[in-house]
This record gives sequence, C-alpha cells and structure tokens, in this order.
Amino acid sequence: MGMLDGKVALVTGAGGGLGRAHALLLAQEGASVVVNDLGGARDGTGAGTSMADEVVNEIKAAGGNAVANYGSVTSREDAQAMVQAAVDNFGKLDICIANAGILRDKSFKNMDEAMWDAVIDVHLRGTYLTVKTAYDRMLEQGEGGRIIMTSSTSGLLGNFGQTNYGAAKAGIAGFMRCLWLEGMKYNITVNVLAPTATSRMTTDILPEDIQDNFPPEAVSPPIVYLCTDEAKDISGRQFLVGGNSVSLLSWQLTPIAKRDLADGVWGVEEIGEKIQASKDNWPPINPMRG
Repeated sequence: MGMLDGKVALVTGAGGGLGRAHALLLAQEGASVVVNDLGGARDGTGAGTSMADEVVNEIKAAGGNAVANYGSVTSREDAQAMVQAAVDNFGKLDICIANAGILRDKSFKNMDEAMWDAVIDVHLRGTYLTVKTAYDRMLEQGEGGRIIMTSSTSGLLGNFGQTNYGAAKAGIAGFMRCLWLEGMKYNITVNVLAPTATSRMTTDILPEDIQDNFPPEAVSPPIVYLCTDEAKDISGRQFLVGGNSVSLLSWQLTPIAKRDLADGVWGVEEIGEKIQASKDNWPPINPMRG
C-alpha cells in the first residue's frame, strides 16, 4: 500500500530532472500521474514528445499508471488540457506540482527584454496558469487538494546573473504566501519548494565536484509527503531541500529603531546612526553563502 493510493497528480516539466523524480515517486506511492513536458531545450526553445513518453514508460514498467501531456505551461488552453487529461484518464485531480521551468541567465547589464519576458512567462505566468486551472478543478470537486509551487533560493535568497529567474521565483513564493490563506477554507494546501538538485538546469551552475551530492531523487520524498493526507495541516510553508537536507525557511524580523510618534519622526542623520549601529545584528543576506 502506498501513501497516495487512489490519488491523481499532475506534474509539469516532468520529462527530466526534478519533475521526473517527483512523477516516479508519486507513482511509486500509488498515485496516477499526468506527466507533462513540452520537450524543449533548457532555454525553452523547441518541443518534442520523447521526454514525457519515456517517463510514462518508466512508470508503467514499474506497475504504475501514467499518461503523457506535451503542452506548454504558457498557454491557457494547454494548462486546461493538462488538468482535463487527469480527469479524462483518471477521473479527478488531487495534486498539482508546478515544476516546469527554463533558464536565460545573463548579468543584468547584458540582459534584454526577450530574456526577461521568456523566463517570467514560463515560471511566473506558467505557474499561475497551471495552478489556477488545477485549483479551480479542486474547488469543483470539493474534496480538497495539494499544490506545490517550485521557487528557488535565487528568488528567496539571491544569485548572481539570475535577475529574471530570481524575480519570477520570488513572485511564485509571494503567490503561495497569499493563496494558501484562501485554500484553507477548501482544504487545499499550498506550499513552496526551493530545491538544490543536479539536472540539465543546473549542470553549469553547481560546481562539478559537488553535483553527485545533489541527486533529484533526494528532493522528492518530502515533497511527495506534502501531497499525502497526513500532511493536510501543512500549508503556507517554504521548504529548502537538497541532498538529504530539508529546511524550513521563515522570515526573521530584526528591530532597528522605535520611539513614540509624539516625540517626532526620525531625522535623516539620527535614523542613519541607528541603522549603522544595528548592522552587526543583521542576519546574512544569503545564509547559504555564509
């Protein structure tokens, strides 16, 4: 018996890397899976069917249930077709993992609008279209659901050369932090994953000597657990997962200065002294870098 017997899941960008690992483990735990992948290159160009088909074949060879979908998350019609594929083939949709993504990395001074727009379109708008369609279906079914959005430490903590990607991933985290509050009423949990894993998205980002320490398969177990009935009370959270490390990211408030408004607003020089005096107590901008 698996922890997801009888559940139906949609995973976008599931033809390789993290999406493939999620899909395989979901199926191993008993879920029927819609394996979506456009089949394009890392930068989002091109398309094909082989990537999604290969993952479906893997799932079926292991005794699971899966169907392929080749739509683009940037298309409303394609997003609707992904959800409809779950309903047509398996009768419903319980789980949506919005994982599809591309990279167009470049320092900001060398970035053009096409690079910016493509990444925002796939990551932020693509997550919106997929999640919106899945969420509406879950509301219609009236039985709750599980939504996992994929953010990144680039958006939550920062990374050089990824202003477009970081902006999109920060937007996804903000999307989750609002939607989970609405989902509570309908028993729909909404969480964010910020993964570290070796895949075609990261082979030239992660140092070569540590890539073996971050297999995609190590990221999937906590994410698949969040899709189970046992995790029905976990929502609105940001999980950093990489290797065999799982961490919860939450915000820290560091007081700098406060006084009664009756004493007057701060002067510029006065508040500047307070800011400078408090700097030793500030947390690091990116704790991953020390």
